[in-house]
Amino acid sequence: MVSPKVLSFFFLLFTLISQATAKPEYPYAVCITEGGDYAPNSTYQTNLNTVLSRIISTTQNDYGFYNSSYGQEPDRVYANGLCRGDVTPHACLTCLNNSHLLLLKQCPHQKRAIGGYAECMLHYSYRSVLGYYDSDFRVYLQSKTNVKDWDQYSYVLMKLLSRLKVKAATTDSYLNRKYASGNATIPGSQTIYAVVQCAPDLTVAQCNDCLDGAISEIPKCCNHMSGGVVIKFRCNFRYESSRFYEPTADTLTLQLSPQGSPSPSPTPASTTANYPESTYHGKGNKSQAAIAKYVVPIVVFVGFLIFVCIYLRVRKPTKLFESEAKVDDEIEQVGSSLFDFDTIRVGTNNFSPANKLGQGGFGPVYKGMLFNEQEVAIKRLSSNSGQGEIEFKNEVLLMSRLQHRNLVRLLGFCFEREERLLVYEFLPNKSLDYFLFDPIKRAHLDWKTRYKIIEGIARGLLYLHEDSQRRIIHRDLKLSNILLDADMNPKISDFGFARLFNVDQTLFNASKIAGTYGYMAPEYARHGKLSMKLDVFSFGVIILEIVSGQKNGGFRNGDNVEHLLSFAWTNLRKGTTANIIDPTLNNAFRDEIVRCIYIGLLCVQEKVADRPTMASVVLMLESHSFALPVPLQPAYFMNNSCLSDIQFLGCSSAETGSNEQRSNSADVSANEASISSLYPR
Repeated sequence: MVSPKVLSFFFLLFTLISQATAKPEYPYAVCITEGGDYAPNSTYQTNLNTVLSRIISTTQNDYGFYNSSYGQEPDRVYANGLCRGDVTPHACLTCLNNSHLLLLKQCPHQKRAIGGYAECMLHYSYRSVLGYYDSDFRVYLQSKTNVKDWDQYSYVLMKLLSRLKVKAATTDSYLNRKYASGNATIPGSQTIYAVVQCAPDLTVAQCNDCLDGAISEIPKCCNHMSGGVVIKFRCNFRYESSRFYEPTADTLTLQLSPQGSPSPSPTPASTTANYPESTYHGKGNKSQAAIAKYVVPIVVFVGFLIFVCIYLRVRKPTKLFESEAKVDDEIEQVGSSLFDFDTIRVGTNNFSPANKLGQGGFGPVYKGMLFNEQEVAIKRLSSNSGQGEIEFKNEVLLMSRLQHRNLVRLLGFCFEREERLLVYEFLPNKSLDYFLFDPIKRAHLDWKTRYKIIEGIARGLLYLHEDSQRRIIHRDLKLSNILLDADMNPKISDFGFARLFNVDQTLFNASKIAGTYGYMAPEYARHGKLSMKLDVFSFGVIILEIVSGQKNGGFRNGDNVEHLLSFAWTNLRKGTTANIIDPTLNNAFRDEIVRCIYIGLLCVQEKVADRPTMASVVLMLESHSFALPVPLQPAYFMNNSCLSDIQFLGCSSAETGSNEQRSNSADVSANEASISSLYPR
């Protein structure tokens, strides 16, 4: 064992060498009063010096995360250090030593302190810091150079940080660090460089949450600044207009088209293992020995039947347990929480009818309260639900990987025996259709609120299509699947039918048609052709519903029954857009409302190629100087003569559909038991 004197000598030598080295950038120190102060020359101070010397002289790893503790309670000291992912081990320990000296100088008596530089962070405390998360802690650091076009700069910056966040949270990139670096070039302008990082002991969900919180601090920290740093307790990010990090093997370079949409990175294909079935064959022969030849086979046969009956009786639960373990393992890898059924049962007052929020295709939805007094929404799979284990698992695995302010956040799930439950954040304002189609509640939806909702849905879809780790098609986007938080911000929900979409795919055939008639694009509803333009079509329908306050499908206009898409396009051509707009809306925003009608009709074009991407839609919504093409006749254009047989698939191009088309419609209806009815729920 190394003696304290020898250890002190090497510590002093290391300190002198470190001080001769240039100090890193952005020094900061935060002295935390929680826990009180320690007395000079106390046991706590001795333990603190020991644990810090251990960290800065350690060789326990080479990936920049160092953790140690020393002493006995109540004077035990815990400490850890985290260095940026591109920093070498020597530079990391040098930075941590400088941080140690900085903290002891700035916080001479506090039992807990956090500080460091842009390249590293050091934290010591009177209690364990592993697994501890302080959402309120933050440090802002910024450059002194202003950006002329901050809107464009921040747009590209947010795209870059969003990609890097997913990369850092979901992959142990470069020497097992939850770290990602990359750059993005503003079309025709400068390049932005950025890094994001989480503490390695955080789960995927915790890392996502931490980085989301850090990135959301940009307006407070670094508005109009070309560089900045936001440091939270367990994560941080930094960006600059010049490269400040050493590239690694997986450094991301984000190429942007002139419209500002990122070119996605390739996604590895999945592998499926197939296992051969086995069969058992037996024979019997006649004999004079009855016991040997007749009685024994009968007993064996009866025993076999009993065994088969018992097996069939317990087979489903056994498979369920196996599935439960498999799902549990997969979810654990992506950081979702597994809830105990009794916790949920108590939190919903045994699924009391008084706590029931509504009924969906998945099953009833209840309001619940967790032990930490957090309100949640709980979906409970009905035994007769059209959705089953595949949809349940699909939603859990997908939602665990998705983190965006315009997507409903999955907090966890429960998978015990026959019970399947999803636990979501609670959104007090229910769904968009709850407000839009109620003559009284509609008054809460002025145009500014509706426009905010349209923009939020668009950003959520853009994240799914281009900015998440995998391209995702929602497949069932409709008003009842747009939930509203307390501030009327939209959040896309219900991912049971969502499909992963490889980056090199543009169109493929779906094995099953799933979704809601009226929001389905024609190529998907008729022929099962699936692409991201399906969600674009559904979004267009939603825009027209929000603008008009009318349900898609059929609504009465005087003596006629109108179809919303046909009605909107016809009035746009005639120049009578006032007929489309909800009469409760303020006419002062007429130009913006008409622009949204244009965008909605562009999204519901008959041909896939004529519909814009979500990146283009977001640009149309954000920049009113962006010129809009004139929309062609929308899909499912109908005359009144066609509306008596309105199935959305029976008529097109203002003509009654052929027998072949109607046959296709019937086939589609029978193909998926869980397809919703024509009218939005």
